[in-house]
Amino acid sequence: MEIDFDVVGKMADFVTVPAGTYLCRVTEVRPGLTRAGDERWSLRLVVAEGQHVGKQAAWDSLVFSTRGRARARLVFFALGLPATGRVQVEPRDLEGRVAFVEVRPAEYASPNGETVRRNEVPYDGYRPVPEGDRPRVDGAAGGGGRKPPKTAQAGGDGDDEEVDPDEIPF
Repeated sequence: MEIDFDVVGKMADFVTVPAGTYLCRVTEVRPGLTRAGDERWSLRLVVAEGQHVGKQAAWDSLVFSTRGRARARLVFFALGLPATGRVQVEPRDLEGRVAFVEVRPAEYASPNGETVRRNEVPYDGYRPVPEGDRPRVDGAAGGGGRKPPKTAQAGGDGDDEEVDPDEIPF
C-alpha cells in the first residue's frame, strides 16, 4: 500500500453547533427558485436560547412544489403559522418565529471536489413550542433550557427520560 500523507483533501466545515434539538428562531428568509422552477424559501435558523444562543444552527429550505407542500405544512405548523386550507403568506411572516429544530451534520462533495460539512434539518425535524412557552416574535425569549415536546415515533431513540409535569402543554 502506498499512502501520500502530503495530499490533504479540501474540506469546508460550516457546522457551528453539535447535533441536537434547539429552540431556533428564523432570522432570515431568502426567496428563490429551484432548478425545476418551483418557489423555494431558504430559512436561516439561529439558536434562540441555551449554551449556543446566537449561533447559526442551519440553513433549511422549503420548496412549494406539489411534493414539497407536505413538509412546508409541517414547518408552518411548528412555527405557529396557518397550515391548512388556502393561506396567504410572505417570507417576512416567518422571520422571528421560533420552533424546536433538530440539526445534524451532513457532508457532500461540491462541484469543485471540496468536501463540505454543514448542519441539515431532517424532513420532520421541526416541533412546535407549546403556546404558553412560545417566546415573542420580536426576539424576546422566555424561559431557559426547555426541552422539545416528546412525540411518538416509530424507531425512537429509546430515551425513556421522565417527563417534567411543567413541560406538558395542557
